[in-house]
Order: sequence, then structure tokens, then C-alpha cells
Amino acid sequence: LKKHFPRFEFYPRSGCITLGELPAAAGRVSVVSAGTSDIPIAEEAMVTAMTMGAEVKNYWDIGVAGIHRLFAKITELRSSNTVIAVAGMDGALPGVIAGLVSCPVIAVPTSIGYGASFQGLAPLLTMLNACAPGVSVVNIDNGFGAGYVAALINRKIERT
Repeated sequence: LKKHFPRFEFYPRSGCITLGELPAAAGRVSVVSAGTSDIPIAEEAMVTAMTMGAEVKNYWDIGVAGIHRLFAKITELRSSNTVIAVAGMDGALPGVIAGLVSCPVIAVPTSIGYGASFQGLAPLLTMLNACAPGVSVVNIDNGFGAGYVAALINRKIERT
């Protein structure tokens, strides 16, 4: 495709394609993946937010299993207008982040997991029951929906 459409930008992890120049970036949306297996959905959220004009900063593989990696990035996350947290397995990451930042956190459960993750149902239920305020949840594997909502919030903040 790149040969025939040189303005295409292909994102291989998510399978997303953009065409042409992206809008000027304003405001920050942070996209966090708990593990490396969550990156395809996180990248989908990233590409969506970027195409809607958000400046996007990615933080891959900083889940609660290695919480020191999250704490090392918390100052950067606090500078965001919104955070997208993508997690499979136990789905604890969005609730932890929401307890540490003062912006909306959009939780994205993924269908990646083993054991009793039930194709994303287990992390979905964890995210829906997060006790930290400020967590909103999109459906399983819905990186597009998370990126869209985050970009809308970001745009509204940047215009006020």
C-alpha cells in the first residue's frame, strides 16, 4: 500500500492506517498499556486521539505487576488532560492511575489474558467496579472508542 499510497502511515501493531497530515496537536492525552500484549489496543487509541488533534504520549508496559515503572512516570501522567489505561488480566491499572492523577481516566479492558480472564470480562468487571473516582469504561478491546472520547475531552479543555 505504501508504494501506491505514499501518504499512508501504517501502524502494524493495531492495523490502523492514517492518510495525509495529522491536525496540529494540542493538549496531552496519555495512553498507558499494562503489558506488552495490550499494545495493539493501546495503539488503536493512540492513533484515534492523534487523528483528532491530540498530542499523545505513550507509556507501554507499566502495569501493576511492575508498579515501580508506573510510579516512575506518574509526574508525566499528571500533566495530561486525560489518561487512557489499557489492561487485560486483572484490569487493576485504571483504578490505580485514577487514584494518582486528577484528570479523567478512560479504562479499556482487553481480551488478552489466560486463566479466568474470560476474553476480557474479568478486567471489564474490575474496571466497572473501580473505587477511585474519575474512571470511565469503554467496551472490551475498544481502543477507538477510548481514543475518541479522550480526544473530545482534550479538545474541550484546550478550547476553554
